[in-house]
Amino acid sequence: MGRLAAGLLACAPLALLAVTGAAAAPARPYARMAPVDAYLMDRAQEIALARSAAPAAIAKDATVLVLTRTGYATAVTGSNGFVCWVARSFSGAPDWPERWNPKIRAPGCDNPQAVRTVTRIAELRTALTLTGHSDAEIASRIQAALRSKQIPPLAPGAMCYMMSKSAYLTDDGGHDMAHVMFYVPFKDGADWGANLPGSPVFGGNYWYYTPGHQADAAALPPLSVLLVGVGTWSDGTPAGMAK
Repeated sequence: MGRLAAGLLACAPLALLAVTGAAAAPARPYARMAPVDAYLMDRAQEIALARSAAPAAIAKDATVLVLTRTGYATAVTGSNGFVCWVARSFSGAPDWPERWNPKIRAPGCDNPQAVRTVTRIAELRTALTLTGHSDAEIASRIQAALRSKQIPPLAPGAMCYMMSKSAYLTDDGGHDMAHVMFYVPFKDGADWGANLPGSPVFGGNYWYYTPGHQADAAALPPLSVLLVGVGTWSDGTPAGMAK
């Protein structure tokens, strides 16, 4: 469970740091980006997968994004402020061992508070990655967008549904887990009791997966992700570990 949670926290809208001490090396190394086609999906299938992140009562009226060769684009315009989309491995932490894993498909449905900040960060990171920018350039552009309020500060109540039974989140152990995530402007999840023995809450810093990036993270606003498992998939069926 801990290793899977680490993988979940590593590919935003999954977040971007492992639970302390829980991370394990993936079964296969991914040293470089695969051809872009390996990350793309059939449009209709991607829309359906994105919507499977949340219960139908939410997803049916949500905006849906799909990945193109240059970044995410709106495929469906919704009416409830939620945005459903399928994260790829490079949408998240630049130091995640599975960063270039072309199998990763992480459906998430961000609420309106998360859309304004977290979804926009992921969109910007993805677009810059696909257009060949370096990690340093991407970090600089994200910092500039946050400083200028082009991407606004995180609003209270930001969260994400990740309840799809068809997700593939990591090569390490189980491939999926039904959960919801909460984005908080904290350095860590200590105030929530995250990662303590017996706690149902996993958590970590949003920006980086591994230790050793304190200086890089300090240049960005404090942002953590807290994950709580839920008992059903988005279609209402009982949730277990997907294989």
